[in-house]
Amino acid sequence: MSTDFVHANHVGFQYNEHSEVLHDISFNIKKNSFVSIVGPSGCGKSTLLNLLAGFFPSTKGTIKIDGEQVKKPSQDRGFVFQDLALFPWLTVYKNVEFGLKMQNFPKDKRDQKVRDMIELVGLTSYVDFPISSLSGGMKQRVALARTLVTEPSILLLDEPFSALDAQTRDVLQEELLSLHQQLSMTTVLVTHSIDEAIYLSDTVILLSKDGTLNEIVNIELEKPRDRTSSAYNDYQKRLYEFLRLERQQT
Repeated sequence: MSTDFVHANHVGFQYNEHSEVLHDISFNIKKNSFVSIVGPSGCGKSTLLNLLAGFFPSTKGTIKIDGEQVKKPSQDRGFVFQDLALFPWLTVYKNVEFGLKMQNFPKDKRDQKVRDMIELVGLTSYVDFPISSLSGGMKQRVALARTLVTEPSILLLDEPFSALDAQTRDVLQEELLSLHQQLSMTTVLVTHSIDEAIYLSDTVILLSKDGTLNEIVNIELEKPRDRTSSAYNDYQKRLYEFLRLERQQT
């Protein structure tokens, strides 16, 4: 029996007749796996993630998630934006609670669910702090908690750690990997970081500059991964070479 959870079949997208961004993209994503989308700037990585979210429909081909064709946004698809989209005037608690309120989740069950998720991301001591008082890393944890508290079947992340310093980024990669394993959720990450993609992912989807699928790379390393190992370095060389060749394309 197939464990494919996401099925993209000859997907294309164009904003108008003169701007085709994605061309003939096909891939499958297994349930509960971690997948990264990597490619040069302008290749359509974020566009593909938006198609998976259902923010706009593909203009060619189809995307199915858990057997259902994606035509519009759904609460089963959690999305963490690059700019986080938090409410700076609200507390950590109120931000995490927001999605549940929008879903009319029963108030008598909401409080414990929110507090449990805040604890899971390590922010219990900051539950009543306003977002404006938190560090960048803490804000990212709140964004994850707000998305995950609604229990989506798939988590979509658009370069969530790109604005953070290297040390904070490494810590949050560890925490994201832990959450992914604890919650057994399918995760798709758009990233410019080859190291991030290799460290976190079971599979890396490589998009070429022209918006086509170049290659699907399975990362056959046990987790947690040793960034200093020769096998890890081999994957880095392979993906860096892909990006180097893409930069040379005119």
